[in-house]
Amino acid sequence: MLDTIISDHRAWIGEDIQAKDWCLTVSNDVNKELNNLVEALQRDPLPTLLQAPEYYPLPTLQNIIQQAKFILDEGCGFTVIKGLSVKNHNVNDIVSVFWILGQLIGRPVAQKFDGTMIYDVTDSGEEFGYGIRGSHTRVELNFHIDNAFGTTVPHYVGLLCWQTARSGGVSRFCSLYSLHNRLLSDYPEILEVLYRPIIYDRQAEHHPQAAKTTLTPFFQWDGKRLLCRANMSLIRKGHSVAGQEINSALEKALTVVEDLLADPAIWVEMQLSPGDLHYLNNINIAHYRSGFIDDTVSAQKRHLYRTWHRDTGRQSYDG
Repeated sequence: MLDTIISDHRAWIGEDIQAKDWCLTVSNDVNKELNNLVEALQRDPLPTLLQAPEYYPLPTLQNIIQQAKFILDEGCGFTVIKGLSVKNHNVNDIVSVFWILGQLIGRPVAQKFDGTMIYDVTDSGEEFGYGIRGSHTRVELNFHIDNAFGTTVPHYVGLLCWQTARSGGVSRFCSLYSLHNRLLSDYPEILEVLYRPIIYDRQAEHHPQAAKTTLTPFFQWDGKRLLCRANMSLIRKGHSVAGQEINSALEKALTVVEDLLADPAIWVEMQLSPGDLHYLNNINIAHYRSGFIDDTVSAQKRHLYRTWHRDTGRQSYDG
């Protein structure tokens, strides 16, 4: 258990950072190189998943991604790249560009048990429930990390925002180190509970003969890095799927965490715009998405493309 306060760049609250700390706006040279990359993709086609950055000269695009990676590792842990002229091009070409640039962040890994590498974040019309991910619905998604129950959690998450909702879909970000600091200083008995193994729902993303739940702590500390498997919804679903009641100590702990994360002082809020590239450090940062209302026209419904990146384990979903 981490029993000291972390006070470096990983632990921040909303008033500590400004837009300049996480927002990168590209130059005309970057967009010129983007246009050249799209032309190259069209001249010599390959399936998107076979594309790689070493096939193309990308000095200015690589520079902006390196700046983004620095923010993820040494800054506030999330970033948005704005001003890319992606809407001048076909969506399939831009998804290929997104795939290529993401490899400069880290090795892409599968996001579903079936090996899906590029994941569509859009409302499927289904209700949020067992086996239905929140990212395929329009409901509010409280603070969480991606793949909280996973054997090998993705280190980074990438998003290409292609189309926003008519209203809503606002994002928030908070430091999990700041959450841990607050629990350590004000609720040490709660923190101890969160270091014990907890049941999580696996969202039906596993081999048919595998267990439907996993048992892992909410917090883990390896001596250098904190891993917080933040997802209160999957903990409650996991206990329901396993046919077990949540004990009073764990329920109190989840409630305290939810109350702390509801404090506007702890997080930063922003709205993605069409064409934005967004990356976050999935180990250091929890993210939230408000519920949204979509357009009735299918082509104008909220649609983002997502990648996961991890340089440990295999590229498969379980890693």
